[in-house]
Amino acid sequence: MGFLARGGAAATKPGSIPMHISLITLTFQNSALILLMHYSRIMPLSGDHRYFTSTAVLIHEVIKFAISLTVAIYEASKTLAPSTPATVLFEQIYNGVFSGDGWKLALPAVFYTLQNLLQYVALGNLDPVHFQVLYQLKILTTAVFSVCLLNRYLGATRWVSLIILTAGVSVVSLPSAGDSLEFLFIHNVADHFFPRSQHELGFQPNMDNSESPAHLSRRSASYEGINSDQFPSDPVMNYSVGLTAVLIAAIVSGFAGVYFEKILKESPCHNSVWIRNLQLGVYSILAAFFGGVVWQDGAGIMEHGFFEGYNWVVWVTIVLQAVGGVIASIVIRDADNIVKNFATSISIVVSFFVSVWLFDFPVTLTFLLGTSLVLAAVWLYSAPDRGRSRPSPLHIASFEKPAIERTLTPGSTPRTVDPRRLNMDPFDAKGLSSSRPSSPAPTPRQVSRTNLAKQL
Repeated sequence: MGFLARGGAAATKPGSIPMHISLITLTFQNSALILLMHYSRIMPLSGDHRYFTSTAVLIHEVIKFAISLTVAIYEASKTLAPSTPATVLFEQIYNGVFSGDGWKLALPAVFYTLQNLLQYVALGNLDPVHFQVLYQLKILTTAVFSVCLLNRYLGATRWVSLIILTAGVSVVSLPSAGDSLEFLFIHNVADHFFPRSQHELGFQPNMDNSESPAHLSRRSASYEGINSDQFPSDPVMNYSVGLTAVLIAAIVSGFAGVYFEKILKESPCHNSVWIRNLQLGVYSILAAFFGGVVWQDGAGIMEHGFFEGYNWVVWVTIVLQAVGGVIASIVIRDADNIVKNFATSISIVVSFFVSVWLFDFPVTLTFLLGTSLVLAAVWLYSAPDRGRSRPSPLHIASFEKPAIERTLTPGSTPRTVDPRRLNMDPFDAKGLSSSRPSSPAPTPRQVSRTNLAKQL
């Protein structure tokens, strides 16, 4: 288990190139994931039923487990001789995964699985704009849990940056509605959700009736041809369900991320991040299988099949989510959860830039204002806290010191000592003694007066 004990050696220090690469990759991954995940829940059906979200979560956990296992095997092979059998290699990985405090990851694994399921529910009932705005509450929840669980000091500047970031992301995510402010009021349900069939047919809430799609024709009052226009298996988008799901997901995401960071950085078992991902993946697969596939969608999967409704969009979404989970673990190891959430927030700005480039999105003053707020918040959080001064030294009064300290303290001894009072001669008779006693020298025998008279 040599490679497990040196798990920190493979870690990258904050500010190094790998950390920046992981942050940039995580930013663009989040931009693509949110758009594809929403489209996969509203796209036309490829079968008689839409794909089950529990199966997608299970497959994404299996892919993430396979990636972590591959990297862990590669790291372990570098510490062993080329002639080492594969059984020894897998034995080391097995001991690293199922020993130590790996059982502590069962709780964040359950919360991560719940978070993934709630994301599908939220994006299936909300458009990406509202989901991105509401999901940014995880930044504040992460900061609160970081202070409570990790005793981390953020400082006033970073708290202000979190508030500015939340405001900036909200402003950027709002669509352009210059002619009306009705969109800001979430109680107007008709402006926030409409049937998925209207999504797929191209209808918009404020579309003029004269601008009907070309493939539709006028019909009589009969039901002839209605099956070609309306998809009976498509439910409507429920805004209240999506709102509840995204709020719970934000809280769960903040707690699970901070708790996972606490285990990574404060555990006495210094395992590598890939071993931690394997430990997390074991419990996540169990939670996704029994809690999602068996308990939530067991009856539907038995009727329609495990891969019902899958196409290339669903598979790309699953792979992006699995890769994002691995990258997020690296970011947590090298930085912290709040930095990871900043990368996720910047991905919203990246999504808007991509929309401007590919879809001719109109750049408005609201968009520029929100972008400026996000960049300012990132700069405030990354800047060093120069306002904090060093604490003043503590001065203990002499009457508060114990007697032994008053006699031994260096402050009470004079700085200059008269050299005449010191023994400067190392060969002085008083300095001949050593710590090891020597053998006593033989002394001449004393002759008594009686013996002396006899001898005479």
